[in-house]
Amino acid sequence: MMAKDKRVRTPRSKEEFKYRGYVVDELKKMDLEQIAKLLPARQRRKLQRGLSENQKKILQRIQSGKVVRTHLRDMIILPEMIGLTFEIHDGKNFNRVEILPEMIGHYLGEFALTRRKVSHGSAGIGATRSSRYVPLK
Repeated sequence: MMAKDKRVRTPRSKEEFKYRGYVVDELKKMDLEQIAKLLPARQRRKLQRGLSENQKKILQRIQSGKVVRTHLRDMIILPEMIGLTFEIHDGKNFNRVEILPEMIGHYLGEFALTRRKVSHGSAGIGATRSSRYVPLK
């Protein structure tokens, strides 16, 4: 019998992030039409149809570099948003999200979940038949 090869796993080197073969710096230099060609079909179609007035306002507000609060969950994450912090509304609160390069092409709403896990308490008096009898002492 032959002994099994023991392969040593080397830790994977931290490579610079690339989106469809482009480094983040190259993506930031591109205009909106060039970025749209790299995105998946749904996002590409949305950008070709044009941004809404509110989405244009957010892109202008990004230039300041401050935290941006928004209800626009359908805004596509573009390369110029990388490194910024957004507060995205989930229907009740604003969730703070820092935009990473891996998020390019996704929607803001994907990172502020609208549903939470429900944890019910115990049943109260009158909730079931067995709860009718309540000892006094």
